[in-house]
Amino acid sequence: MKLQKISPAFWLLSISLLVACSTYKYKATDKVYKNNAKTFSKIIAATPPEGQQVDSLFNEQYFVGTTNMGIRKPNFVMIHHTAQDSLGQTLRTFTIPKTQTSSHYVVSRDGKVVQMVNDYLRAQHAGAGKWGNVTDMNSCSIGIEMDNNGTTDPWTEAQINSLCALLKTLKKKYSIPTANFIGHADYAPGRKNDPKNFPWKTLAQQGYGLWYNDVLDSVPENFDPMIGLKVIGYNIIRQNYAIEAFKIHYIQSDITKVLTDFDKQVIYDLYRKNL
Repeated sequence: MKLQKISPAFWLLSISLLVACSTYKYKATDKVYKNNAKTFSKIIAATPPEGQQVDSLFNEQYFVGTTNMGIRKPNFVMIHHTAQDSLGQTLRTFTIPKTQTSSHYVVSRDGKVVQMVNDYLRAQHAGAGKWGNVTDMNSCSIGIEMDNNGTTDPWTEAQINSLCALLKTLKKKYSIPTANFIGHADYAPGRKNDPKNFPWKTLAQQGYGLWYNDVLDSVPENFDPMIGLKVIGYNIIRQNYAIEAFKIHYIQSDITKVLTDFDKQVIYDLYRKNL
Protein backbone atom coordinates (compact mmCIF):
# COMPACT_ATOMS: atom_id res chain seq x y z
CA MET A 1 0.00 0.00 0.00
CA LYS A 2 1.34 3.39 -0.93
CA LEU A 3 1.53 5.86 1.94
CA GLN A 4 0.49 9.46 1.34
CA LYS A 5 3.14 12.05 1.95
CA ILE A 6 2.14 14.50 4.68
CA SER A 7 3.11 18.07 3.93
CA PRO A 8 5.25 20.14 6.33
CA ALA A 9 2.40 22.69 6.48
CA PHE A 10 0.05 20.02 7.87
CA TRP A 11 2.57 19.07 10.57
CA LEU A 12 3.09 22.73 11.46
CA LEU A 13 -0.67 23.28 11.78
CA SER A 14 -1.06 20.16 13.93
CA ILE A 15 1.76 21.18 16.26
CA SER A 16 0.32 24.70 16.55
CA LEU A 17 -3.08 23.32 17.51
CA LEU A 18 -1.56 21.01 20.12
CA VAL A 19 0.47 23.83 21.62
CA ALA A 20 -2.57 26.11 21.67
CA CYS A 21 -4.64 23.48 23.43
CA SER A 22 -1.96 22.64 25.95
CA THR A 23 -1.23 26.29 26.89
CA TYR A 24 -4.82 27.51 27.19
CA LYS A 25 -4.96 29.06 30.67
CA TYR A 26 -8.67 28.98 31.32
CA LYS A 27 -9.58 25.37 30.64
CA ALA A 28 -10.35 24.72 34.31
CA THR A 29 -12.47 27.84 34.78
CA ASP A 30 -14.34 27.17 31.52
CA LYS A 31 -15.23 23.75 32.94
CA VAL A 32 -16.56 25.34 36.13
CA TYR A 33 -18.63 27.75 34.01
CA LYS A 34 -20.11 24.84 32.03
CA ASN A 35 -20.92 22.92 35.19
CA ASN A 36 -22.59 25.96 36.72
CA ALA A 37 -24.63 26.46 33.56
CA LYS A 38 -25.75 22.81 33.68
CA THR A 39 -26.83 23.26 37.29
CA PHE A 40 -28.82 26.37 36.39
CA SER A 41 -30.47 24.58 33.49
CA LYS A 42 -31.58 21.74 35.79
CA ILE A 43 -33.06 24.24 38.23
CA ILE A 44 -34.98 25.98 35.46
CA ALA A 45 -36.15 22.70 33.88
CA ALA A 46 -37.54 21.24 37.12
CA THR A 47 -41.34 20.97 36.98
CA PRO A 48 -42.70 21.94 39.40
CA PRO A 49 -39.87 24.26 40.50
CA GLU A 50 -37.78 22.82 43.31
CA GLY A 51 -37.41 24.63 46.61
CA GLN A 52 -40.25 27.06 45.89
CA GLN A 53 -42.96 25.52 48.03
CA VAL A 54 -44.74 28.17 50.10
CA ASP A 55 -44.31 26.81 53.64
CA SER A 56 -46.68 29.30 55.24
CA LEU A 57 -49.54 28.49 52.86
CA PHE A 58 -52.55 26.77 54.48
CA ASN A 59 -54.22 25.90 51.17
CA GLU A 60 -53.09 23.52 48.44
CA GLN A 61 -50.29 24.72 46.14
CA TYR A 62 -49.97 23.17 42.72
CA PHE A 63 -48.17 23.94 39.47
CA VAL A 64 -49.52 24.73 35.99
CA GLY A 65 -46.94 25.55 33.34
CA THR A 66 -47.65 28.74 31.40
CA THR A 67 -46.94 29.31 27.72
CA ASN A 68 -45.99 32.94 28.40
CA MET A 69 -42.53 33.27 29.89
CA GLY A 70 -39.00 34.29 29.04
CA ILE A 71 -35.49 34.58 30.45
CA ARG A 72 -33.64 37.48 32.02
CA LYS A 73 -33.54 40.51 29.72
CA PRO A 74 -30.94 43.17 30.48
CA ASN A 75 -32.25 46.72 30.56
CA PHE A 76 -29.07 48.59 31.58
CA VAL A 77 -25.40 48.62 30.64
CA MET A 78 -22.92 49.57 33.34
CA ILE A 79 -19.37 50.54 32.38
CA HIS A 80 -16.40 50.12 34.74
CA HIS A 81 -12.65 50.49 34.63
CA THR A 82 -10.73 47.45 35.85
CA ALA A 83 -8.22 49.37 38.02
CA GLN A 84 -5.68 46.72 36.98
CA ASP A 85 -2.61 46.74 34.81
CA SER A 86 -3.48 44.32 32.01
CA LEU A 87 -6.17 42.21 30.43
CA GLY A 88 -4.46 39.09 31.78
CA GLN A 89 -4.54 40.41 35.33
CA THR A 90 -8.25 41.21 35.02
CA LEU A 91 -9.12 37.80 33.60
CA ARG A 92 -7.26 36.18 36.48
CA THR A 93 -9.20 38.27 38.99
CA PHE A 94 -12.50 37.28 37.38
CA THR A 95 -11.64 33.57 37.38
CA ILE A 96 -10.63 33.25 41.03
CA PRO A 97 -13.58 32.15 43.20
CA LYS A 98 -12.51 34.14 46.27
CA THR A 99 -12.88 37.51 44.49
CA GLN A 100 -16.61 36.93 43.88
CA THR A 101 -16.33 39.46 41.04
CA SER A 102 -17.20 39.09 37.39
CA SER A 103 -18.38 40.98 34.33
CA HIS A 104 -20.16 40.07 31.13
CA TYR A 105 -17.47 41.63 28.94
CA VAL A 106 -13.92 42.95 29.24
CA VAL A 107 -12.61 45.34 26.57
CA SER A 108 -8.82 45.42 26.38
CA ARG A 109 -6.59 48.36 25.53
CA ASP A 110 -5.97 46.96 22.04
CA GLY A 111 -9.69 46.56 21.34
CA LYS A 112 -9.99 42.85 22.03
CA VAL A 113 -13.36 41.93 23.57
CA VAL A 114 -13.60 38.99 25.97
CA GLN A 115 -17.04 37.71 27.00
CA MET A 116 -17.12 36.02 30.40
CA VAL A 117 -20.83 35.63 31.22
CA ASN A 118 -23.83 34.90 29.01
CA ASP A 119 -25.90 38.08 28.55
CA TYR A 120 -28.93 36.30 30.01
CA LEU A 121 -27.12 35.38 33.23
CA ARG A 122 -26.34 37.56 36.25
CA ALA A 123 -22.74 38.74 36.57
CA GLN A 124 -21.39 40.06 39.86
CA HIS A 125 -20.15 43.47 38.82
CA ALA A 126 -22.29 46.23 40.34
CA GLY A 127 -22.47 45.51 44.07
CA ALA A 128 -24.43 47.71 46.45
CA GLY A 129 -25.95 50.90 45.11
CA LYS A 130 -29.00 52.59 43.67
CA TRP A 131 -29.93 54.19 40.36
CA GLY A 132 -33.47 55.51 40.14
CA ASN A 133 -35.55 52.76 41.72
CA VAL A 134 -33.05 50.00 40.90
CA THR A 135 -31.20 48.57 43.89
CA ASP A 136 -30.05 45.27 42.34
CA MET A 137 -28.30 46.31 39.15
CA ASN A 138 -26.66 42.89 38.75
CA SER A 139 -30.07 41.38 38.03
CA CYS A 140 -31.01 43.76 35.21
CA SER A 141 -27.76 44.93 33.61
CA ILE A 142 -24.81 43.94 31.48
CA GLY A 143 -21.46 44.80 33.05
CA ILE A 144 -18.59 45.92 30.83
CA GLU A 145 -15.11 46.27 32.29
CA MET A 146 -12.70 48.55 30.43
CA ASP A 147 -9.05 47.48 30.70
CA ASN A 148 -7.65 50.61 32.37
CA ASN A 149 -5.79 51.21 35.62
CA GLY A 150 -8.01 54.18 36.48
CA THR A 151 -5.17 56.62 37.00
CA THR A 152 -2.58 57.11 34.25
CA ASP A 153 -3.98 55.01 31.41
CA PRO A 154 -5.37 56.82 28.37
CA TRP A 155 -8.49 55.50 26.65
CA THR A 156 -7.28 54.12 23.33
CA GLU A 157 -9.09 54.64 20.06
CA ALA A 158 -9.20 50.88 19.44
CA GLN A 159 -10.73 50.30 22.86
CA ILE A 160 -13.48 52.92 22.48
CA ASN A 161 -14.25 51.78 18.93
CA SER A 162 -14.69 48.20 20.13
CA LEU A 163 -16.82 49.33 23.04
CA CYS A 164 -19.12 51.32 20.76
CA ALA A 165 -19.45 48.34 18.41
CA LEU A 166 -20.38 46.16 21.39
CA LEU A 167 -22.87 48.74 22.70
CA LYS A 168 -24.48 49.00 19.27
CA THR A 169 -25.20 45.28 19.30
CA LEU A 170 -26.44 45.24 22.89
CA LYS A 171 -28.70 48.26 22.46
CA LYS A 172 -30.33 46.82 19.37
CA LYS A 173 -30.61 43.24 20.65
CA TYR A 174 -32.17 44.13 24.02
CA SER A 175 -33.83 47.49 23.20
CA ILE A 176 -31.86 49.21 25.94
CA PRO A 177 -33.01 52.84 26.42
CA THR A 178 -30.47 55.54 25.62
CA ALA A 179 -30.52 56.85 29.21
CA ASN A 180 -29.68 53.41 30.63
CA PHE A 181 -25.98 53.41 29.76
CA ILE A 182 -24.32 54.43 33.02
CA GLY A 183 -21.07 54.17 34.97
CA HIS A 184 -20.28 52.31 38.17
CA ALA A 185 -19.84 55.62 40.03
CA ASP A 186 -23.32 56.72 38.97
CA TYR A 187 -24.82 53.69 40.69
CA ALA A 188 -22.57 53.65 43.75
CA PRO A 189 -21.70 57.24 44.71
CA GLY A 190 -18.99 57.47 47.33
CA ARG A 191 -18.17 53.78 47.03
CA LYS A 192 -16.96 53.69 43.43
CA ASN A 193 -15.43 56.31 41.13
CA ASP A 194 -15.16 54.42 37.85
CA PRO A 195 -14.75 54.88 35.02
CA LYS A 196 -12.71 58.04 35.51
CA ASN A 197 -11.99 60.58 32.76
CA PHE A 198 -14.14 58.50 30.45
CA PRO A 199 -15.30 59.78 27.01
CA TRP A 200 -19.00 59.72 27.86
CA LYS A 201 -19.76 62.47 25.34
CA THR A 202 -18.36 60.32 22.52
CA LEU A 203 -20.65 57.46 23.56
CA ALA A 204 -23.66 59.76 23.93
CA GLN A 205 -23.16 61.10 20.42
CA GLN A 206 -23.71 57.53 19.19
CA GLY A 207 -26.78 56.97 21.37
CA TYR A 208 -25.25 55.33 24.44
CA GLY A 209 -26.12 57.55 27.39
CA LEU A 210 -27.32 61.14 27.71
CA TRP A 211 -25.22 64.28 27.43
CA TYR A 212 -25.97 67.96 27.88
CA ASN A 213 -26.38 70.54 25.12
CA ASP A 214 -23.45 72.68 24.04
CA VAL A 215 -25.53 75.79 24.69
CA LEU A 216 -27.15 75.71 28.12
CA ASP A 217 -30.21 77.60 29.29
CA SER A 218 -30.28 79.61 32.46
CA VAL A 219 -31.54 77.83 35.56
CA PRO A 220 -34.90 78.92 37.05
CA GLU A 221 -34.58 80.44 40.52
CA ASN A 222 -36.86 77.81 42.06
CA PHE A 223 -34.96 74.85 40.58
CA ASP A 224 -33.48 72.49 43.17
CA PRO A 225 -30.36 70.83 41.70
CA MET A 226 -30.63 67.92 44.13
CA ILE A 227 -34.12 67.12 42.83
CA GLY A 228 -32.58 67.37 39.38
CA LEU A 229 -29.93 64.79 40.30
CA LYS A 230 -32.62 62.50 41.69
CA VAL A 231 -34.65 62.71 38.47
CA ILE A 232 -31.52 61.91 36.45
CA GLY A 233 -31.12 58.77 38.58
CA TYR A 234 -28.67 59.58 41.37
CA ASN A 235 -29.20 58.47 44.94
CA ILE A 236 -29.17 61.78 46.85
CA ILE A 237 -29.29 60.37 50.40
CA ARG A 238 -25.65 61.45 50.73
CA GLN A 239 -25.76 64.63 48.68
CA ASN A 240 -22.01 65.29 48.58
CA TYR A 241 -21.35 61.85 47.08
CA ALA A 242 -24.17 62.28 44.55
CA ILE A 243 -22.61 65.55 43.43
CA GLU A 244 -19.17 63.94 43.16
CA ALA A 245 -20.52 61.03 41.09
CA PHE A 246 -22.37 63.41 38.77
CA LYS A 247 -19.19 65.44 38.24
CA ILE A 248 -17.09 62.31 37.61
CA HIS A 249 -19.45 61.51 34.72
CA TYR A 250 -20.33 64.91 33.27
CA ILE A 251 -17.79 67.53 34.42
CA GLN A 252 -14.50 65.61 34.94
CA SER A 253 -12.28 68.71 35.08
CA ASP A 254 -13.62 69.40 38.59
CA ILE A 255 -14.90 66.58 40.77
CA THR A 256 -15.21 68.48 44.05
CA LYS A 257 -18.40 67.97 46.06
CA VAL A 258 -19.57 71.56 45.54
CA LEU A 259 -21.89 72.61 42.70
CA THR A 260 -20.87 75.56 40.54
CA ASP A 261 -23.30 77.61 38.44
CA PHE A 262 -22.19 75.66 35.37
CA ASP A 263 -22.81 72.36 37.14
CA LYS A 264 -26.35 73.49 37.95
CA GLN A 265 -26.95 74.39 34.31
CA VAL A 266 -25.81 70.91 33.25
CA ILE A 267 -28.04 69.27 35.85
CA TYR A 268 -31.02 71.34 34.70
CA ASP A 269 -30.42 70.38 31.07
CA LEU A 270 -30.16 66.66 31.90
CA TYR A 271 -33.13 66.91 34.27
CA ARG A 272 -35.32 68.10 31.40
CA LYS A 273 -34.01 65.34 29.13
CA ASN A 274 -35.07 62.77 31.75
CA LEU A 275 -38.61 64.07 32.27
